[in-house]
Amino acid sequence: MTTPISPAIHSEILSQLKRIEDDRSVSILYACESGSRAWGFESRDSDYDVRFIYIHPRDWYLSVDLEKKRDVIELPIDDQLDINGWDARKALKLFRKSNPPLLEWLGSPIVYAEPFKFASTLREISKTHNAPTGCAYHYLHMARGNFREFLKGDVVWLKKYLYVLRPILAVLWIEKGLGVVPTEFQKLVDGTLEDPALLSAIEELLIRKKQGDERKQGPKVPEISEFIERELDRLGESPFKFESNPAPMERLNELFRGTLRGVWG
Repeated sequence: MTTPISPAIHSEILSQLKRIEDDRSVSILYACESGSRAWGFESRDSDYDVRFIYIHPRDWYLSVDLEKKRDVIELPIDDQLDINGWDARKALKLFRKSNPPLLEWLGSPIVYAEPFKFASTLREISKTHNAPTGCAYHYLHMARGNFREFLKGDVVWLKKYLYVLRPILAVLWIEKGLGVVPTEFQKLVDGTLEDPALLSAIEELLIRKKQGDERKQGPKVPEISEFIERELDRLGESPFKFESNPAPMERLNELFRGTLRGVWG
């Protein structure tokens, strides 16, 4: 379960997004929380990872040097806020590849702004058009990397269990043919796991993480370590070959053109 955003932080985030629109001459189509707060295992001192999709006026795209123009906006990171976003054209190209971070943004339970139908249209398209093989490899690569770096010894970083568990469960979700991987960790757990001992160990880990134990090291949790090692071994045995059905490019072009007209006239 995600922790509600305080009114003061929410107001500051909206202020920053409005400043981006004014300073960069763009319109924000969608803005949300990503990372641990969206996944549902933030701790007391977790920062806010704000992600957004924006669109320029029509003439910005009618440029000979369009491909050389920067298609991301990144604000300097401070102790509390990490705010960055992608141009709509970049987002659409990545959406066609079922880019996992983008799909997680679209599924975030914490939405700061959604004044247009751009994001909801992408959610609808993703129900029938996706590329699960690329997503599965993305999550498996993430799980392996975090496992090698943080969970190989007898003493481990406790919070890193979650950063290995989540991508492994994402792969299991894809293997089960359940559709787009949900952003929230608890939904992944509920949809993929049944072993009571493992579920109990994960619940205890989540409690410790939210209480601020994320900077602590400790002995391995046997139930979780054994599950992770068993799944990584199994997943390394054969390549993924899921059926792919990417969104038709013309449908995405129509969405881009329609959004341009709807936002800028």
